[in-house]
Order: sequence, then C-alpha cells, then structure tokens
Amino acid sequence: QVQLVESGGGSVQPGGSLRLSCAASGSIFSINDMGWYRQAPGKQRELVAVITSGGSKNYADSVKGRFTISRDNAKNTMYLQMNRLKPEDTAVYYCNAAILDGSSKFLDNYWGQGTQVTVSS
Repeated sequence: QVQLVESGGGSVQPGGSLRLSCAASGSIFSINDMGWYRQAPGKQRELVAVITSGGSKNYADSVKGRFTISRDNAKNTMYLQMNRLKPEDTAVYYCNAAILDGSSKFLDNYWGQGTQVTVSS
C-alpha cells in the first residue's frame, strides 16, 4: 500500500524558515507529478507548488520567490523550502502525488496526512 508521510512543520516567527519533507513508501513503480497544498482555517485547500517527474516547477503567486519545491527521485521524497514566512502562510500543508502502484499498475492520486505550519510573533 502506498503512503505519503509529511514532516518538518512547526511554529516560526515571521521572516523565519521551515523545510517540509514528504516521503512516499510502499509498492511504488513510479511517481509522476508531486505537489504541496495548504489549507488555512475556514478556507479552501489551495495549491502551493508542483513539480513534475522531470523537474519542472510551478508556484502560486503568493509564494513565488520565497518557497522552493524540489524532489529526490531516488528517495521518493519531495521537499518544500519555505523562507521569509508570513503569518498568512499559516495552514496545514499537505503533500500530493500521482503514483503508479508497482503491484496493481494503477495510477492513483495520494495525499499525506498534513503537517501544521504556524507563523506568528
């Protein structure tokens, strides 16, 4: 069974940095697009950044120039380096990945359990 596990969330002051990780495990044949989403209280889940298997990246306008998405295909792991954090970045951050299951050979969409990021003075 495929699983995504996030880590690296926490509390930080405005202007600080955090690095999130998302590790995929289980019966994985290949991983296509991966992405980070976030959901603040009372708001809809929104896309933060995506990265293709080839390394192409796209970012939400609100995080461009501050956040960097990356992935290590050998480790089936994705990262989000978040710099110059603002209070409005406070949310639960979720990782998402399109994964081809090595056993079933089905391509499916997977979500992590989420990790809380709080930016406050």
